[in-house]
Amino acid sequence: MASSSAAPKFTVRRRPEVLVAPAAPTPRELKRLSDFDDQVGLRFQIPIIHFYRRNEYMGSKDPVQVIREALAKALVPYYPFAGRLREHDGCKLAVDCTGEGVLFIEADADVGLEHFGDPILPPFPCLEELIFDVPGSSAIINAPLMLFQVTRLTCGGFILALRLNHTMADAQGLTQFLGAVAELARGAQAPSVLPVWKRELLEGRNHQHPELLVHNKSDEVPGSDTDTKASSNMLPLDNCQLRSFSFGPREIAAIRAQLPPHLQKRATKFDTIAGWLWKFRTVALAPHPDEVMELTVLVDARGRSTAAAGIPTGYYGNAFALPAAISTAGELCRNPLSYAVELVKKAKNQVDMEFMRSAADLFVLRRGQSAPITAGMYYLTDETKARFDDLDFGWGKPVYGGPAEAVGVPSLPWLASFLLASKNANGEDGIVIPICLPGPAMDRLVEEMTKLVRLSADVTLLHQPNVFPVKRSAL
Repeated sequence: MASSSAAPKFTVRRRPEVLVAPAAPTPRELKRLSDFDDQVGLRFQIPIIHFYRRNEYMGSKDPVQVIREALAKALVPYYPFAGRLREHDGCKLAVDCTGEGVLFIEADADVGLEHFGDPILPPFPCLEELIFDVPGSSAIINAPLMLFQVTRLTCGGFILALRLNHTMADAQGLTQFLGAVAELARGAQAPSVLPVWKRELLEGRNHQHPELLVHNKSDEVPGSDTDTKASSNMLPLDNCQLRSFSFGPREIAAIRAQLPPHLQKRATKFDTIAGWLWKFRTVALAPHPDEVMELTVLVDARGRSTAAAGIPTGYYGNAFALPAAISTAGELCRNPLSYAVELVKKAKNQVDMEFMRSAADLFVLRRGQSAPITAGMYYLTDETKARFDDLDFGWGKPVYGGPAEAVGVPSLPWLASFLLASKNANGEDGIVIPICLPGPAMDRLVEEMTKLVRLSADVTLLHQPNVFPVKRSAL
């Protein structure tokens, strides 16, 4: 992904990578992943990046040394991260807890924090230099499960970038582990949250219940006939442009004002933004009215339960669900905004432990198979819930902490977007969403955003210059 504006060029000098092993002896055992961990769609690496300012109170302390030592300590309770994945019983994954360690790279760059823009948001220049792909390290099987790179900057700040084998943990699990590293880096004797493995909680059941399988069926699509198929008349989703759209308190209030009173009270910030984006992204794409549009949202299952036990505190495996809101394009575009918001809420409210166990059943039935992708699909993930921007290793909270890439699926940039925490020009907390669309569709979405800004109380485009675009690049 190359920026259309001049991206800063800089040089990164790296020392040879090393393995950081647990600071104390750890058990040698084989630990099975859950069927949620083992789904084929998670066999890839997650890149995360954090930018930190210089902190004069840290004196001459070296972030490389501080983080490396804390990482070794954290790998004692989190010792599976120091192992290697193996396949057994066919293609079932398990961690061989060898204690070999995770990859660690020490580096220096000849630029300061100011070279990465204001605000600092993805896409980032020279990302491949900040998360160096050590040859052979990106394999899923028989390779290190994490890679860390700490890069010092000329301003006294630094960048912590890392890559995680997604089968081992989700964003919440990774934040839990990094939170332990951060606590130990600040001098704690032990992490405040102890890790829990218990991957058997999300194993598929021996007996299958087809009627419980969590999947989107055509007869559940509002406004569609069971014999109607997607028309596939959407714009070609190539030659995409990337823009980052900002939703501050005024924009969110303007969206809420369009909802009926009962929904204004019940809809969360995510429901509100997701419903608006799904509706007007569809308007911008201008698909055939019979096209099936599917908004899949990531929902963390932690804290959700039924009469059965829920997921315990400290669980760091993959524990997210992907319920979908579904509608024909015609219904989504014709109905008021409340229609989209209600569908988002309904999809999210499906998630409980029975939903998770039924989804695990489905993964077992489809082991080794990837879910089909259609032009009407769109995935939305709220990365603000993972709290990557809260991680303090002694230098304070990061200027930016979160996904290292602007889109969720680089090979299909239009398919997924992240909600990222940000601050507007007035210092107010807000949400930024990088979005990829073909040029004509992007122009129409910008027009809808302009209308929303004009609805915002006491806000004009002149007073809110960063509403859109924060950044723009060509793919």
